[in-house]
Amino acid sequence: MPESNIDDVRSRFGATAEMVAQHSEQQIETVREQLRSFVAPTGEERALDSGTGAGTLALALAPFVREVVGVDIVPELLERARRAAPANAMFVEGDATSLPFETGSFDLACSRRTFHHIARPELAVAELVRVTAPGGHIFVDDQIAPVDPLAALDLDRFERARDPSHTRTLPDIDFRHLFEANGLVLQRAQFQTHRRELGCQGEARKRAQELSPGGPETYVAESAWYLLVKPVL
Repeated sequence: MPESNIDDVRSRFGATAEMVAQHSEQQIETVREQLRSFVAPTGEERALDSGTGAGTLALALAPFVREVVGVDIVPELLERARRAAPANAMFVEGDATSLPFETGSFDLACSRRTFHHIARPELAVAELVRVTAPGGHIFVDDQIAPVDPLAALDLDRFERARDPSHTRTLPDIDFRHLFEANGLVLQRAQFQTHRRELGCQGEARKRAQELSPGGPETYVAESAWYLLVKPVL
């Protein structure tokens, strides 16, 4: 696995920014209701959305917090996120594995569907922890791999066929090990199964259809939500 796949991510999502932004806009209300019940913000938090993309989570979270900052490495996606941003939301260019913020800057740090695009996810988790104040919360939402390692290899082969910026889908146990290694305390977790469109065209679509675990037009994905606390030492 390479140390960084930033160029692949910028190429993939820069070229599809308009489509990604349209999809993002359609998801905001659903994500907002999910955050309201699962994260339950108090309204006083300064929040971070690391790997914000077109701003789905940041824009969904904005009505529930004092301030939210979205960070991403794809300028085309950030430009579209800014178009819909309320006064308490800002978007800056930055790397999830080396966030441009001081230690303990946020009360709530979030990442949604980002880690499988990062070559070194352990660095991204460590950065979420670093910028979160003691006693603050961390929310992670991402696709998870099957427990069977051969099935996980098949899934990653399919995901890379449909999206060259994909690195590796982590299983639940790997997420939990990363959280534990960073001293986080798991407050609650929730798992979902949902059907997604392939989201690619041309030769990539043909190859993805051959490998799809759910049929030629859609596939089934498993995802997990985690809400964690950074202890006060």
